[in-house]
Amino acid sequence: MEFQDQYEQYYQQIPDDIQKCLASGRRLVLGYTSDLDVLLEWDEEIFNSILDAYLTEPPSVKNGDAIHSVKDFARIVSAYAARGQGGEIDITDNAACTFLESRFRSRYALGGTAAQGAAALNTLGFPVLAHISDRSLEVCRLMDQPGIETVTQAGVVPIIQAATGELPVRHMILQFPKGAKIRILNETVEVPLSNQVIMDYDSVHKNLIIDENFRQFCEQQAEELLCYTISGFNAIVDPEIMQSVARSVGAHLQTVKRRNPGCVRYLEAACYLNPVVEDMVFERLAPHIDILGLNEEELTGHARRHGAEIKSENPASIWEGLRLIRRKYPISGILLHTKDYSLYFGEEIKNADIEKGLTIGNLMSGTRARIGCYGTYRDCAETCSLPLSPAGLTFHAQLTAMEPGIRVVPSRYIENPGCTIGLGDTFMAGVLTAFV
Repeated sequence: MEFQDQYEQYYQQIPDDIQKCLASGRRLVLGYTSDLDVLLEWDEEIFNSILDAYLTEPPSVKNGDAIHSVKDFARIVSAYAARGQGGEIDITDNAACTFLESRFRSRYALGGTAAQGAAALNTLGFPVLAHISDRSLEVCRLMDQPGIETVTQAGVVPIIQAATGELPVRHMILQFPKGAKIRILNETVEVPLSNQVIMDYDSVHKNLIIDENFRQFCEQQAEELLCYTISGFNAIVDPEIMQSVARSVGAHLQTVKRRNPGCVRYLEAACYLNPVVEDMVFERLAPHIDILGLNEEELTGHARRHGAEIKSENPASIWEGLRLIRRKYPISGILLHTKDYSLYFGEEIKNADIEKGLTIGNLMSGTRARIGCYGTYRDCAETCSLPLSPAGLTFHAQLTAMEPGIRVVPSRYIENPGCTIGLGDTFMAGVLTAFV
Protein backbone atom coordinates (compact mmCIF):
# COMPACT_ATOMS: atom_id res chain seq x y z
CA MET A 1 0.00 0.00 0.00
CA GLU A 2 1.40 3.39 -1.00
CA PHE A 3 1.75 5.91 1.84
CA GLN A 4 -0.55 8.94 1.60
CA ASP A 5 1.36 11.89 3.05
CA GLN A 6 -1.12 13.87 5.18
CA TYR A 7 1.36 15.86 7.27
CA GLU A 8 0.27 19.21 5.81
CA GLN A 9 -3.43 18.42 6.15
CA TYR A 10 -3.13 17.42 9.82
CA TYR A 11 -0.79 20.33 10.55
CA GLN A 12 -3.43 22.75 9.25
CA GLN A 13 -6.00 21.30 11.70
CA ILE A 14 -3.96 22.19 14.82
CA PRO A 15 -5.31 25.75 15.33
CA ASP A 16 -8.93 24.52 15.16
CA ASP A 17 -8.13 21.73 17.63
CA ILE A 18 -6.62 24.24 20.06
CA GLN A 19 -9.76 26.37 19.83
CA LYS A 20 -11.95 23.31 20.48
CA CYS A 21 -10.08 22.65 23.73
CA LEU A 22 -10.23 26.29 24.79
CA ALA A 23 -13.94 26.67 23.95
CA SER A 24 -15.10 23.37 25.49
CA GLY A 25 -12.93 23.43 28.63
CA ARG A 26 -12.16 19.75 28.02
CA ARG A 27 -8.64 18.74 28.92
CA LEU A 28 -5.59 16.81 27.78
CA VAL A 29 -4.30 15.33 31.05
CA LEU A 30 -0.74 14.16 31.70
CA GLY A 31 0.80 12.51 34.79
CA TYR A 32 2.83 11.87 36.83
CA THR A 33 6.48 12.90 37.05
CA SER A 34 8.81 15.86 36.68
CA ASP A 35 12.45 16.54 37.51
CA LEU A 36 15.34 18.85 36.73
CA ASP A 37 17.47 17.45 33.92
CA VAL A 38 21.20 18.24 34.06
CA LEU A 39 22.22 18.13 30.39
CA LEU A 40 25.91 17.28 30.06
CA GLU A 41 27.31 18.71 26.84
CA TRP A 42 29.02 16.01 24.77
CA ASP A 43 32.77 16.43 24.46
CA GLU A 44 34.54 13.53 22.77
CA GLU A 45 37.96 14.40 24.19
CA ILE A 46 36.66 14.64 27.77
CA PHE A 47 34.63 11.43 27.50
CA ASN A 48 37.65 9.55 26.14
CA SER A 49 39.89 10.94 28.88
CA ILE A 50 37.43 9.54 31.47
CA LEU A 51 37.47 6.15 29.73
CA ASP A 52 41.29 6.21 29.59
CA ALA A 53 41.48 6.85 33.34
CA TYR A 54 38.59 4.79 34.69
CA LEU A 55 37.63 2.02 32.22
CA THR A 56 39.47 -1.07 33.49
CA GLU A 57 37.20 -3.84 32.12
CA PRO A 58 35.11 -4.41 28.99
CA PRO A 59 32.01 -2.20 28.75
CA SER A 60 28.87 -3.84 30.10
CA VAL A 61 25.49 -3.13 31.62
CA LYS A 62 23.54 -5.76 33.49
CA ASN A 63 20.06 -6.02 34.98
CA GLY A 64 20.05 -4.26 38.33
CA ASP A 65 23.21 -2.27 37.55
CA ALA A 66 23.71 1.19 39.02
CA ILE A 67 26.43 3.83 38.88
CA HIS A 68 28.10 3.87 42.31
CA SER A 69 31.37 5.44 41.11
CA VAL A 70 33.10 7.03 38.14
CA LYS A 71 34.45 3.56 37.22
CA ASP A 72 30.85 2.34 36.93
CA PHE A 73 30.04 5.37 34.79
CA ALA A 74 32.87 4.52 32.39
CA ARG A 75 31.90 0.83 32.14
CA ILE A 76 28.14 1.33 31.74
CA VAL A 77 27.91 4.47 29.59
CA SER A 78 30.59 3.24 27.17
CA ALA A 79 28.49 0.09 26.69
CA TYR A 80 25.45 2.14 25.73
CA ALA A 81 27.43 4.48 23.48
CA ALA A 82 29.22 1.65 21.64
CA ARG A 83 25.81 0.21 20.69
CA GLY A 84 24.17 3.58 20.01
CA GLN A 85 21.58 2.54 22.57
CA GLY A 86 19.69 4.74 24.99
CA GLY A 87 19.05 3.79 28.58
CA GLU A 88 18.20 4.90 32.09
CA ILE A 89 20.09 3.90 35.21
CA ASP A 90 20.44 4.93 38.85
CA ILE A 91 23.43 7.02 39.92
CA THR A 92 23.77 6.64 43.68
CA ASP A 93 26.88 8.70 44.46
CA ASN A 94 26.58 12.48 44.63
CA ALA A 95 30.37 12.66 44.24
CA ALA A 96 30.03 11.02 40.81
CA CYS A 97 27.38 13.63 39.87
CA THR A 98 29.70 16.42 41.01
CA PHE A 99 32.59 14.89 39.05
CA LEU A 100 30.56 14.77 35.83
CA GLU A 101 29.37 18.35 36.23
CA SER A 102 32.97 19.44 36.85
CA ARG A 103 34.24 17.75 33.67
CA PHE A 104 31.43 18.44 31.18
CA ARG A 105 29.74 21.73 30.48
CA SER A 106 26.10 21.50 31.52
CA ARG A 107 22.77 23.29 31.52
CA TYR A 108 19.43 22.67 33.20
CA ALA A 109 16.24 21.60 31.45
CA LEU A 110 12.82 20.19 32.22
CA GLY A 111 12.62 16.43 32.75
CA GLY A 112 9.90 13.83 33.28
CA THR A 113 7.57 12.42 30.62
CA ALA A 114 4.45 14.17 31.91
CA ALA A 115 6.21 17.51 32.39
CA GLN A 116 7.92 17.43 28.99
CA GLY A 117 4.77 16.30 27.22
CA ALA A 118 2.78 19.11 28.82
CA ALA A 119 5.40 21.71 27.89
CA ALA A 120 5.60 20.42 24.30
CA LEU A 121 1.81 20.57 23.79
CA ASN A 122 1.58 23.99 25.41
CA THR A 123 4.38 25.39 23.23
CA LEU A 124 2.25 24.38 20.26
CA GLY A 125 -0.70 26.19 21.87
CA PHE A 126 -2.79 23.51 23.61
CA PRO A 127 -4.05 24.01 27.18
CA VAL A 128 -3.05 21.07 29.41
CA LEU A 129 -3.53 19.76 32.93
CA ALA A 130 -0.40 18.13 34.39
CA HIS A 131 0.43 16.21 37.55
CA ILE A 132 4.07 16.81 38.48
CA SER A 133 6.02 15.10 41.25
CA ASP A 134 8.91 17.58 41.57
CA ARG A 135 7.30 20.91 42.45
CA SER A 136 10.57 22.72 43.12
CA LEU A 137 10.69 26.33 42.03
CA GLU A 138 13.30 25.43 39.39
CA VAL A 139 10.95 22.92 37.71
CA CYS A 140 7.82 25.07 38.02
CA ARG A 141 9.63 28.04 36.45
CA LEU A 142 10.50 25.87 33.44
CA MET A 143 6.78 25.06 33.08
CA ASP A 144 5.53 28.57 33.81
CA GLN A 145 3.56 29.18 30.61
CA PRO A 146 -0.06 30.32 30.18
CA GLY A 147 -2.17 27.21 29.65
CA ILE A 148 -0.24 24.73 31.81
CA GLU A 149 -2.22 24.04 34.96
CA THR A 150 -2.22 21.57 37.84
CA VAL A 151 -4.42 20.87 40.86
CA THR A 152 -3.80 21.95 44.45
CA GLN A 153 -6.03 22.41 47.49
CA ALA A 154 -7.03 25.72 45.90
CA GLY A 155 -8.32 23.89 42.81
CA VAL A 156 -7.01 24.14 39.25
CA VAL A 157 -4.18 26.70 39.22
CA PRO A 158 -1.29 27.83 36.99
CA ILE A 159 1.66 25.51 37.53
CA ILE A 160 3.82 28.19 39.17
CA GLN A 161 1.31 28.46 42.02
CA ALA A 162 2.10 24.85 42.99
CA ALA A 163 5.81 25.59 43.56
CA THR A 164 7.34 24.59 46.89
CA GLY A 165 10.65 25.24 48.59
CA GLU A 166 11.90 21.68 48.09
CA LEU A 167 15.17 20.92 46.32
CA PRO A 168 14.84 19.70 42.72
CA VAL A 169 15.21 16.05 41.74
CA ARG A 170 18.23 15.82 39.40
CA HIS A 171 18.58 13.52 36.40
CA MET A 172 21.99 13.64 34.71
CA ILE A 173 21.76 13.17 30.91
CA LEU A 174 24.64 12.55 28.52
CA GLN A 175 23.73 12.61 24.83
CA PHE A 176 26.22 11.05 22.41
CA PRO A 177 26.17 11.76 18.65
CA LYS A 178 26.24 9.33 15.74
CA GLY A 179 29.80 9.02 14.41
CA ALA A 180 31.58 9.94 17.64
CA LYS A 181 34.85 8.04 18.13
CA ILE A 182 35.28 6.56 21.61
CA ARG A 183 38.34 4.74 22.97
CA ILE A 184 37.52 1.44 24.63
CA LEU A 185 40.59 -0.30 26.09
CA ASN A 186 42.92 0.95 23.31
CA GLU A 187 40.38 0.25 20.55
CA THR A 188 38.51 3.04 18.74
CA VAL A 189 34.78 2.42 18.33
CA GLU A 190 32.39 4.57 16.29
CA VAL A 191 29.00 5.35 17.85
CA PRO A 192 26.42 3.94 15.38
CA LEU A 193 23.40 6.07 16.41
CA SER A 194 22.72 9.28 18.31
CA ASN A 195 21.17 8.52 21.70
CA GLN A 196 21.41 9.36 25.39
CA VAL A 197 21.84 7.82 28.83
CA ILE A 198 19.77 9.15 31.72
CA MET A 199 21.37 8.79 35.16
CA ASP A 200 18.87 9.27 37.98
CA TYR A 201 20.09 10.73 41.28
CA ASP A 202 16.61 10.36 42.64
CA SER A 203 14.90 8.89 45.68
CA VAL A 204 11.56 10.72 45.21
CA HIS A 205 10.35 8.50 42.37
CA LYS A 206 11.12 5.21 44.12
CA ASN A 207 7.58 5.41 45.48
CA LEU A 208 5.36 7.37 43.14
CA ILE A 209 2.44 9.00 44.97
CA ILE A 210 -0.43 10.63 43.11
CA ASP A 211 -1.43 13.93 44.67
CA GLU A 212 -4.84 13.48 46.30
CA ASN A 213 -6.17 16.80 45.00
CA PHE A 214 -5.29 15.79 41.43
CA ARG A 215 -6.82 12.34 41.89
CA GLN A 216 -10.08 13.74 43.21
CA PHE A 217 -10.34 16.33 40.43
CA CYS A 218 -9.84 13.72 37.68
CA GLU A 219 -12.45 11.42 39.23
CA GLN A 220 -15.01 14.10 40.04
CA GLN A 221 -14.56 15.98 36.74
CA ALA A 222 -13.95 12.87 34.62
CA GLU A 223 -16.31 14.07 31.87
CA GLU A 224 -13.88 16.95 31.17
CA LEU A 225 -11.00 14.57 30.34
CA LEU A 226 -10.36 13.92 26.64
CA CYS A 227 -7.52 11.56 27.46
CA TYR A 228 -5.36 10.66 30.44
CA THR A 229 -1.71 9.79 29.86
CA ILE A 230 0.24 8.17 32.69
CA SER A 231 3.95 7.43 33.05
CA GLY A 232 6.78 7.67 35.57
CA PHE A 233 6.80 4.21 37.18
CA ASN A 234 10.19 3.25 35.72
CA ALA A 235 12.25 4.50 38.70
CA ILE A 236 10.43 2.20 41.15
CA VAL A 237 12.69 -0.76 41.97
CA ASP A 238 10.83 -2.47 44.84
CA PRO A 239 8.12 -4.88 43.53
CA GLU A 240 6.11 -4.54 46.75
CA ILE A 241 5.95 -0.77 46.34
CA MET A 242 5.00 -1.21 42.68
CA GLN A 243 2.24 -3.62 43.65
CA SER A 244 0.78 -1.00 45.97
CA VAL A 245 1.14 1.81 43.39
CA ALA A 246 -0.48 -0.34 40.68
CA ARG A 247 -3.43 -1.11 42.93
CA SER A 248 -3.98 2.57 43.66
CA VAL A 249 -3.49 3.78 40.06
CA GLY A 250 -5.61 0.95 38.63
CA ALA A 251 -8.55 1.80 40.91
CA HIS A 252 -8.20 5.48 40.00
CA LEU A 253 -8.21 4.81 36.24
CA GLN A 254 -11.15 2.45 36.60
CA THR A 255 -13.17 5.20 38.32
CA VAL A 256 -12.28 7.74 35.61
CA LYS A 257 -13.31 5.31 32.84
CA ARG A 258 -16.58 4.41 34.55
CA ARG A 259 -17.52 8.08 34.81
CA ASN A 260 -16.30 8.93 31.30
CA PRO A 261 -16.19 5.91 28.95
CA GLY A 262 -14.84 8.13 26.17
CA CYS A 263 -11.66 9.10 28.03
CA VAL A 264 -8.67 7.35 26.43
CA ARG A 265 -6.19 6.03 29.01
CA TYR A 266 -2.64 5.84 27.69
CA LEU A 267 0.39 4.33 29.48
CA GLU A 268 3.75 5.50 28.12
CA ALA A 269 6.45 2.98 28.95
CA ALA A 270 10.13 3.73 29.56
CA CYS A 271 13.46 2.09 30.32
CA TYR A 272 12.74 0.44 33.68
CA LEU A 273 15.48 0.20 36.31
CA ASN A 274 14.05 -3.16 37.43
CA PRO A 275 12.65 -5.48 34.69
CA VAL A 276 10.50 -7.27 37.28
CA VAL A 277 8.77 -3.96 37.98
CA GLU A 278 8.25 -3.39 34.23
CA ASP A 279 6.43 -6.73 33.93
CA MET A 280 4.34 -5.84 36.98
CA VAL A 281 3.40 -2.43 35.52
CA PHE A 282 2.25 -4.01 32.25
CA GLU A 283 0.39 -6.87 33.93
CA ARG A 284 -1.33 -4.86 36.66
CA LEU A 285 -2.18 -1.74 34.67
CA ALA A 286 -3.07 -3.34 31.31
CA PRO A 287 -6.69 -4.04 32.41
CA HIS A 288 -7.10 -0.33 33.20
CA ILE A 289 -5.54 1.29 30.11
CA ASP A 290 -6.50 1.51 26.45
CA ILE A 291 -3.14 2.17 24.78
CA LEU A 292 0.44 1.18 25.61
CA GLY A 293 3.21 3.37 24.16
CA LEU A 294 6.71 1.95 23.50
CA ASN A 295 9.82 2.65 21.47
CA GLU A 296 11.63 -0.10 19.59
CA GLU A 297 14.26 -0.61 22.31
CA GLU A 298 11.54 -1.11 24.91
CA LEU A 299 9.66 -3.50 22.61
CA THR A 300 12.72 -5.62 21.79
CA GLY A 301 13.93 -5.65 25.40
CA HIS A 302 10.55 -6.73 26.76
CA ALA A 303 10.16 -9.41 24.09
CA ARG A 304 13.67 -10.74 24.74
CA ARG A 305 12.94 -11.27 28.43
CA HIS A 306 9.92 -13.32 27.41
CA GLY A 307 11.74 -15.59 24.98
CA ALA A 308 11.38 -13.76 21.66
CA GLU A 309 14.35 -12.24 19.84
CA ILE A 310 13.05 -9.20 17.95
CA LYS A 311 15.18 -7.40 15.35
CA SER A 312 14.23 -3.73 15.24
CA GLU A 313 15.44 -3.31 11.64
CA ASN A 314 13.18 -6.13 10.38
CA PRO A 315 9.46 -5.29 9.77
CA ALA A 316 8.32 -8.91 10.11
CA SER A 317 10.18 -9.22 13.40
CA ILE A 318 8.63 -6.00 14.73
CA TRP A 319 5.21 -7.34 13.79
CA GLU A 320 5.88 -10.50 15.81
CA GLY A 321 6.88 -8.38 18.80
CA LEU A 322 3.67 -6.36 18.57
CA ARG A 323 1.58 -9.52 18.38
CA LEU A 324 3.38 -10.92 21.42
CA ILE A 325 2.48 -7.84 23.48
CA ARG A 326 -1.16 -7.94 22.32
CA ARG A 327 -1.40 -11.64 23.26
CA LYS A 328 0.05 -11.02 26.71
CA TYR A 329 -1.89 -7.96 27.79
CA PRO A 330 -5.60 -7.01 27.54
CA ILE A 331 -5.12 -3.62 25.86
CA SER A 332 -6.88 -2.06 22.89
CA GLY A 333 -3.68 -1.23 21.06
CA ILE A 334 0.03 -0.42 20.99
CA LEU A 335 1.72 2.79 19.84
CA LEU A 336 5.29 2.23 18.69
CA HIS A 337 7.56 5.20 18.03
CA THR A 338 10.98 5.09 16.35
CA LYS A 339 13.21 7.60 14.59
CA ASP A 340 11.97 6.42 11.15
CA TYR A 341 8.26 5.74 11.69
CA SER A 342 5.49 5.40 14.22
CA LEU A 343 2.63 2.94 14.20
CA TYR A 344 -0.59 1.89 15.91
CA PHE A 345 -1.49 -1.80 16.10
CA GLY A 346 -4.84 -2.69 17.62
CA GLU A 347 -8.54 -2.00 17.73
CA GLU A 348 -10.18 1.10 16.32
CA ILE A 349 -10.73 3.73 19.01
CA LYS A 350 -14.07 5.51 18.82
CA ASN A 351 -13.97 9.26 18.06
CA ALA A 352 -10.19 9.23 17.57
CA ASP A 353 -8.02 9.84 14.51
CA ILE A 354 -5.01 7.68 15.34
CA GLU A 355 -3.23 8.39 12.06
CA LYS A 356 -3.47 12.09 12.87
CA GLY A 357 -1.98 11.45 16.32
CA LEU A 358 0.91 9.48 14.82
CA THR A 359 1.55 12.23 12.28
CA ILE A 360 1.51 15.11 14.79
CA GLY A 361 3.60 13.00 17.18
CA ASN A 362 6.22 12.51 14.46
CA LEU A 363 6.02 16.19 13.55
CA MET A 364 6.52 17.45 17.10
CA SER A 365 9.33 15.01 17.96
CA GLY A 366 11.01 15.63 14.60
CA THR A 367 10.91 19.38 15.24
CA ARG A 368 12.49 18.89 18.67
CA ALA A 369 15.19 16.69 17.12
CA ARG A 370 15.81 19.34 14.44
CA ILE A 371 15.93 22.53 16.56
CA GLY A 372 16.75 21.16 20.03
CA CYS A 373 13.65 22.50 21.83
CA TYR A 374 9.86 22.20 21.83
CA GLY A 375 8.48 23.49 18.55
CA THR A 376 5.98 26.28 17.96
CA TYR A 377 3.36 26.01 15.23
CA ARG A 378 5.68 27.87 12.86
CA ASP A 379 8.67 25.64 13.76
CA CYS A 380 6.62 22.55 12.90
CA ALA A 381 5.81 23.97 9.44
CA GLU A 382 9.49 23.81 8.52
CA THR A 383 9.68 20.16 9.57
CA CYS A 384 6.73 19.35 7.27
CA SER A 385 8.89 20.29 4.28
CA LEU A 386 11.58 17.67 5.02
CA PRO A 387 11.59 14.41 3.02
CA LEU A 388 10.04 11.24 4.43
CA SER A 389 12.36 8.65 5.96
CA PRO A 390 13.22 6.00 3.34
CA ALA A 391 13.38 3.35 6.08
CA GLY A 392 9.99 4.52 7.36
CA LEU A 393 8.48 4.15 3.89
CA THR A 394 9.86 0.60 3.71
CA PHE A 395 8.33 -0.27 7.08
CA HIS A 396 5.02 1.22 5.97
CA ALA A 397 4.94 -0.84 2.77
CA GLN A 398 5.90 -4.14 4.42
CA LEU A 399 3.89 -3.85 7.65
CA THR A 400 0.67 -2.76 5.91
CA ALA A 401 1.06 -5.72 3.53
CA MET A 402 1.35 -8.11 6.52
CA GLU A 403 -1.42 -6.50 8.58
CA PRO A 404 -3.83 -4.33 6.53
CA GLY A 405 -5.39 -2.74 9.65
CA ILE A 406 -2.09 -1.46 11.04
CA ARG A 407 -1.44 2.31 10.85
CA VAL A 408 2.15 3.25 9.97
CA VAL A 409 3.36 6.83 9.44
CA PRO A 410 6.95 7.43 8.24
CA SER A 411 8.85 10.22 10.02
CA ARG A 412 10.34 13.24 8.28
CA TYR A 413 14.00 12.37 7.71
CA ILE A 414 16.63 14.02 9.92
CA GLU A 415 20.14 12.72 9.23
CA ASN A 416 21.93 14.11 12.27
CA PRO A 417 19.47 15.20 14.98
CA GLY A 418 20.63 18.10 17.09
CA CYS A 419 18.79 16.62 20.08
CA THR A 420 17.71 13.13 21.16
CA ILE A 421 16.47 14.12 24.63
CA GLY A 422 12.73 13.94 25.25
CA LEU A 423 11.81 12.83 21.72
CA GLY A 424 9.60 9.98 22.97
CA ASP A 425 7.92 12.31 25.46
CA THR A 426 7.30 14.86 22.72
CA PHE A 427 5.95 12.19 20.36
CA MET A 428 3.55 10.99 23.07
CA ALA A 429 2.32 14.57 23.51
CA GLY A 430 1.59 14.87 19.79
CA VAL A 431 -0.40 11.63 19.77
CA LEU A 432 -2.88 13.17 22.23
CA THR A 433 -4.14 15.45 19.45
CA ALA A 434 -5.84 12.33 18.05
CA PHE A 435 -8.39 12.53 20.88
CA VAL A 436 -9.42 16.20 20.60
